[in-house]
Amino acid sequence: MNSNLMIMAAGVSSRMKRSAEIDGSSHAAIEALSKPKMMLNVGGRPFLDYLLFNARDAGYSDILFIVSDRDDTIRNYYTENAGDEQFTSLTFSFAEQTIPKGHSKPLGTADAALSGLEFRPDWAGQKFTVCNSDNLYSVGALSDLKRDDHLSALIDYDRDALGVEPERVNAFAVIWKNGDGFLADIVEKPDAQQVEKATDGDGRVGVSMNVFRLDYNTILPLLKETPLHPEREEKELTETVRMLVKRVPSGMYAIPLSEPVPDLTTIGDIGQVGSFISSSS
Repeated sequence: MNSNLMIMAAGVSSRMKRSAEIDGSSHAAIEALSKPKMMLNVGGRPFLDYLLFNARDAGYSDILFIVSDRDDTIRNYYTENAGDEQFTSLTFSFAEQTIPKGHSKPLGTADAALSGLEFRPDWAGQKFTVCNSDNLYSVGALSDLKRDDHLSALIDYDRDALGVEPERVNAFAVIWKNGDGFLADIVEKPDAQQVEKATDGDGRVGVSMNVFRLDYNTILPLLKETPLHPEREEKELTETVRMLVKRVPSGMYAIPLSEPVPDLTTIGDIGQVGSFISSSS
């Protein structure tokens, strides 16, 4: 099984920085204004370290970071610490996602994934897992994806088990499955009617936390075709996934899972995430 993991870490952390500006003078706020959020100190280490530990324990070894072309924090840290005993089974590479002229932020997750695959043509013919850098996915979730033998797969999270406040979780992408457990549709930032439609007979709403197992050769041309969202001005990986399942109805298997997924979005999340990590260790 391929041990390739792509971590999307090129975002500008705008919500974190806004919350830091409001917070003002705390140590966490000062740090958040100068670093990408996934590199903030949580329990004595950058948050991103904990995701790497889980990835390592799930059997991944080839780690590709998608980084900003305007910030070297991640590249510098993991280049300097590649010899850390915690990382001895991991190899790191770095692909840049550029911010186009006239834009204030990168062009979204589909553009990030495309940047990564074009940087790693040696992954052609293989599968890889791709995920956010500001969510702490469990060893179990990452292992389930790595072991899955379908063309592609995603984790179908139970929305009510995520441990995230309602106003934030309401914006997560909701999913629909067919009777065989394959993804039928996915909608980013759904409205109330779409959430109601996605609710199953047991009252469960399945959501995506942007962690997928994908096939390089299948997804690459779709990433190139993914359109720019007219309002958000981003090329969204969820839209690429929608394109996949419309063309290949059994193209993506939905793996149901019910567990919390710590999310590092604002200053207020740092303490909660730290408590979660402490209680889990």
